[in-house]
Amino acid sequence: MSSQAVETRVKKLGASVVKALGGRNFEAYYCDTKEEAAELALSLIPEGSSISWGGSVSVDETGIKDKLRAGNYTLLDRDTVDTPEEKTEMMRRGLTCDVFLTGTNALSEDGQLVNIDGTGNRVASMSFGPRSVIVLAGVNKIVQTVEDAYARARGTAAPINAQRFPGMKTPCSVNGTCGNCKSPDCICSYIVTTRMCRPAKRIKVIVVGEALGF
Repeated sequence: MSSQAVETRVKKLGASVVKALGGRNFEAYYCDTKEEAAELALSLIPEGSSISWGGSVSVDETGIKDKLRAGNYTLLDRDTVDTPEEKTEMMRRGLTCDVFLTGTNALSEDGQLVNIDGTGNRVASMSFGPRSVIVLAGVNKIVQTVEDAYARARGTAAPINAQRFPGMKTPCSVNGTCGNCKSPDCICSYIVTTRMCRPAKRIKVIVVGEALGF
């Protein structure tokens, strides 16, 4: 299949998903590249804002963190602290920041987000607290239905995510597939479907025509 055909399909799919998100009161955009997405996200963040983020490979891959560090913002960066207690406190502070950045584990074609968390800070911030949430979603996260989104989050995103944490003792970290576990290390403790944005436009979703994260 030609690269032009793939590009055309991605643009059409992106436009369709953006429209579906808008119908659920999200503020939605489409960008061809992660660089464009980072610049758009920056334009949505007022100078002087306090900013936090969840553990997100998608956010990392856009390069937006470096741009924020070079700008006039207050960053609540849990990776800059030394102890687990300080990290937890930083995540708590993130619940009341001005802007929260995140990716998503899956996005259905009808505009619903599905996300899984071990600790819960990311899905909590997406649901309530920060004044604004910006979601950076690569086209690889788009699936047809919300049921497919749930399956992707459990069966694809979580087992890959588990490989990022050495020493984790879950079936997915050992076998590479979900075991529906009750492990103390379980990273599927909280599963949240965001089917509507309330208040309207609090959550901004930037759909990117490239793969981001996993």
